[in-house]
Order: sequence, then structure tokens, then C-alpha cells
Amino acid sequence: MAPIAEPRAELAPLPKADGSATYSYSGYTVTSAVNGPIEAQRRDENPFEALIDVNIRPAAGVGGTAERHLESILQRALRQLIPIRNFPRSVIQITLQVTETPENAYANTKVIQAQLNLAIIPALLHAAILGLLTAAIPLKTIATAVTLAIPAADSGSSGIVVDPSTREADTAKSLHVLGYTSGEDELLLAESQGAFTVDEWETVLRTGQDVCCRAAQWGLEEEDTAMTGSGGLESASIRAFIRSVMETKIAADNSWK
Repeated sequence: MAPIAEPRAELAPLPKADGSATYSYSGYTVTSAVNGPIEAQRRDENPFEALIDVNIRPAAGVGGTAERHLESILQRALRQLIPIRNFPRSVIQITLQVTETPENAYANTKVIQAQLNLAIIPALLHAAILGLLTAAIPLKTIATAVTLAIPAADSGSSGIVVDPSTREADTAKSLHVLGYTSGEDELLLAESQGAFTVDEWETVLRTGQDVCCRAAQWGLEEEDTAMTGSGGLESASIRAFIRSVMETKIAADNSWK
């Protein structure tokens, strides 16, 4: 089992975008570019709210049905975070370029390329939020997401695996992605694949909320990790990480004053 590295982020790597960010964690690297609010075309404009346009580009090849599905998932989630009624007749464009994905030596890359990859959703969501914050687009709240896996009965593992590796995700009985908002800790998104019982689903919900909604501060006094049911595997607090990254950027921007 490979250790989960700490998340990394780079803000404003693209000078021509209103806001941009590169987010890396658990083998995935995603670069986001955010532009807007800009005037929407007449055929697309809504007189009461802004249009959220999400475009996902895979690391290799062109986007297909899997990317379109991921775009619809993220669009629904981001509409709950952005005060879209504050920007009528406008559009906010969010482009997410996947630049790196974890390798799986046990699978054929050409076969799995067209399959839906739920495990990439947290990286896409976190990159989009960092890009929106860098673009100074107001948000009602931020959100964090986590990938959870229920191991198969013959795997020898027990309990919920947080941030599973590619191999663990492929062999898992079921795979889940949960997202929660900060503040109210409300469930923002829930995507699952595989077979699971009601009791297992309730355990997944509790574990996902515990991982996403921890209030410990990044790198300070309290240990900022969550343990999986199988023991030993740690997951960083992404909510505290996002706050730390933005605080560092604001301090750097104000250092000249």
C-alpha cells in the first residue's frame, strides 16, 4: 500500500486567466482556469442567474462521455457554491485540465480510458474551488470531497479505505465520492458505484463527513489526519489545506503594503 502524499497547490500559474490553480493529491494533478463573470451569448443567457460552464479535458486524448458525466456532476455542485443570482445574463467558465493520473500496472490504459473515474472528482472539485477563489469570484462556502472504498470480502481488508490507491479502487466492492460544505457541513455531492448494503452506506456517510468536516488546523498543534477502518492510512484535511494556501497567498499579496 503506497502512502498518501500531502496535497500540493500552486495558485495563479496561468497569467492570462482571471483565476487559475494547480492541485495535486493522491496521484492526480489538475490545473483549473477560471474566467468570468463575462457576458453570456444571447442563446445561453439567463435573465435571473449566471451560467456555470465546466469543461474537463483528459490527460490524453479528447473528452468523451465520461468527461461529460463528470462535468454535469461538478456543475451541479458548483451551482450550490456560487451565488449565481448575483450575476444574471453572465457566464462563469471553468476549464479543468487533467495533467497527471496515478498509474495502475494491473490494468490496460486503453481499456479503462473511456470508463468513468469517480476517484478523480475530489481533485477536480478542489482545483475548481482554488481557481474560483483566485479569480475573486464570491462563494457562499467552500466544499471538500473524499474518495472512499469498501474492500471486497476476499481482499483481506476490513473497514472503509480513505483515498484508495488505483489498485484498491479497482478491486473494491464499491467506490464512493462524498462532498461536504464548510460551516453547515451539509452533503453537497454523493456518487457511488458497485454493490453495498444500507449499513455500509451509513458507515460511508459517517466516515466521509468525519474526513471532510474536521476542524483541525493544517500543520499546527492538533494532528490533522483521519484514520481508515483498516488502520494505518492517513488522509490530510483538505479544508484546512485550502485555507492555509489562500492565507499564504493573501499574506504575499499584501506584503508590499
